[in-house]
Amino acid sequence: MTEEKQLVEAIIEGIQERKGKNITHVDMSDIEGATTRGFVICTGNSTMQVSAIADSVREYVLGKISVKPFNYDGYRNSQWIVLDYGTIYVHVFLPEFRELYKLEDLWSDAVITDVPDLD
Repeated sequence: MTEEKQLVEAIIEGIQERKGKNITHVDMSDIEGATTRGFVICTGNSTMQVSAIADSVREYVLGKISVKPFNYDGYRNSQWIVLDYGTIYVHVFLPEFRELYKLEDLWSDAVITDVPDLD
């Protein structure tokens, strides 16, 4: 398994641990000129859950594959937190902000994979 696949898998597990919903992997690795290889996007139901999901992702990725994010932002209001893992960005949204920004729609030529919710 490639490092990138391991990273995406650890990110998804971290999201699922805190019951993040509507997980989507946007694979942009075949898009010429894309600034990253992909996104993992999910939704939390409250600012507290959004923060908990982002924390869980950071803990899972560090524990599983020993990788820390290069940077992260959004904890101040926890409406949209982004974690930068270099090749993959993780976006954790409140539902209304995910609907407003519609990141999946910006990259319609990407390979989009929806991950089923656990419950």
